[in-house]
Amino acid sequence: MVLALVQRMWRTTDTRLLWKFVYNFGYKGVRSVQRFKRRLKQGQTFPPFLYISITSGCNLRCRGCWVDVDRPAVSLGLDELNHLIEGAKAHGNSFFGLLGGEPFLYPDLIRMLEQHPDCYFQIFTNGHFITDEMAAELHRLGNVTPLVSVEGTELISDQRRGRPGVLNRTLAGLETCLRHRLITGVTTSVCQNNYDDLVTEAWVDELIRRGVHYVWYTTYRPVGPDPAPELALRPEQMLGVRRFAMKIRNTRPIVVVDAYWDDQGRALCPAAVGISHHISPTGDIEPCPIVQFAGDSIRDNGSDVFKTISASSFLSSFRAAATGATRGCIILERPDLLRTVVEGQAARDSTLRQTALAELLAMQPRPSQHCPGHELPEQNWLYRLTKKYWFFGFGAYS
Repeated sequence: MVLALVQRMWRTTDTRLLWKFVYNFGYKGVRSVQRFKRRLKQGQTFPPFLYISITSGCNLRCRGCWVDVDRPAVSLGLDELNHLIEGAKAHGNSFFGLLGGEPFLYPDLIRMLEQHPDCYFQIFTNGHFITDEMAAELHRLGNVTPLVSVEGTELISDQRRGRPGVLNRTLAGLETCLRHRLITGVTTSVCQNNYDDLVTEAWVDELIRRGVHYVWYTTYRPVGPDPAPELALRPEQMLGVRRFAMKIRNTRPIVVVDAYWDDQGRALCPAAVGISHHISPTGDIEPCPIVQFAGDSIRDNGSDVFKTISASSFLSSFRAAATGATRGCIILERPDLLRTVVEGQAARDSTLRQTALAELLAMQPRPSQHCPGHELPEQNWLYRLTKKYWFFGFGAYS
């Protein structure tokens, strides 16, 4: 499958784009993780991967979304965003995930991307604003991979995302990316109403037929002002997603991303082990996008993001509490413990709606990806080695 995947990548994109991916994301990404591991030995935590919500503006109204899309949009300024990225680059970072809202509503997106040709950016998008002109610009830059969100069939997409005609516009954006030979992925937040349609070999085969290069199955987190807890997966379904991902890796020429299990099949939380943290559109530094509390801002310490994150008492307390309680998701399994951390650190509500604490208090504990006794070790040798050496627990779980 590895050879078939390489051949398919070679046929469906360009050498220049592949080189940017292999060097800026692959080689430099590994190097940034190695620096992260060395820092850990010195008692210092600064994540090798940062996820940045550059704007809260969005054209959709998805159930379970944690972003304040019903409020006037706020965005990080271009100069501030560039300073943030430069600060992380100075300590070895080269990969950044760009989120929203909808990142393609950010007016200075292309200007920002072209100022960092030595980095690689993954843009989480609904695909609605990827025109031929935009895709041509992304191809020119070569340091971007769009990750297009598909959340179900036509009917389910409309119900889940709060607008009519969502799927057709999303698939049009996806086709535009592929027509311009961009390295392109599809992501799905798997929940009760799309599990049977999208966690299937037929759907993956359709993505391969279209030319998609990678898929990322995440599990639905019932958070935000409209959490829709009835959509959350049952434990056996979470294991089903894990089992399905491992099967596809060995039978289909497509990359399957999964960030919630190590090489032994043990659950992990990227924020809890310190490999990634999140920057909100207001500049607040959060453990991850769905934990909307912060004790620090990118404007602290003279806008020195490395100093701020590595010295953050709130982030340190969050990581200690999360890894001490579970290998899974603390906000799902132990909302009470997260509340204790937030209150003990006097962390602020980093939402515009200012209801995050009330939402946390209303949450009922539920299972996450942590299923002790049901671990499914990686079967694919390449994924197993990659996870073992560059994406695992880093000694956080003891």
